[in-house]
Amino acid sequence: MNLNIYPTKEAVYLNGGPGINAPDGAAGLPADTYSFQVTDPSGRTLLSSDPVNCRQFTVDASGVIQDVLASGACAHATGSDGEDGGATVQLFPYADTPNNGGVYKVWVSPTSLLDCTTPGNKNCFVPRFSKTDNFKVRDTRVVEIDTRFWKDGYAQPLDGLLASWTDTNGATNLKYSEYNPAVLAFHEAHVEAAEQGTHLIQVSNQANCVIDRVVSPTGKTSLPTGGTVTVPVAVRNHSSGNATYFVDVYCH
Repeated sequence: MNLNIYPTKEAVYLNGGPGINAPDGAAGLPADTYSFQVTDPSGRTLLSSDPVNCRQFTVDASGVIQDVLASGACAHATGSDGEDGGATVQLFPYADTPNNGGVYKVWVSPTSLLDCTTPGNKNCFVPRFSKTDNFKVRDTRVVEIDTRFWKDGYAQPLDGLLASWTDTNGATNLKYSEYNPAVLAFHEAHVEAAEQGTHLIQVSNQANCVIDRVVSPTGKTSLPTGGTVTVPVAVRNHSSGNATYFVDVYCH
């Protein structure tokens, strides 16, 4: 998913690759068979309305989705991914979210790691084995976490740099900084429709960015330990209106 605000529930599709904003060599999902679900932001309310065996897809060694053959006759509809050359998988059918901010959460996990007995599992999806992303349908309130990478000698924040996002359930996703106004990313590693609660943004030394310091949305400055900084981001209820939470990374 690269766009995070959609006109209809049927318009939302998964893609498996790292995305157009990722640098050469960035990995998508590892080769495997995956299952997905749509929930409310907490993960407690399952919104997907068909059995989990109908919500499967296969990723090849290049990190892009190949097909939904693992789901058999009840497989979801597919499309094509103009960014990474693979397939996309429609999330529908799923129910309306009960979240008052209009937020949905999609989870992806290797099918072999679904476990309904692990403490803290969300409908058998284990957060530490899952990637998540948030989206909205017909709700235009913008609540986002944007990580910017600044470096002396550059007029704009740097593109193609990595920030790791951990959501309020402990599931993660990788975000790369990009300039892409269509997804509300303006030289930022962009998390859209972030749910209420405390999220974590982790950044580490990487090509073209050795971290000097990181400034959180509250203005607190953190110095790297072992080349890494983790910043908590407390997101308010979406009923408070539009909000952008900036995490600013200063590099040399």
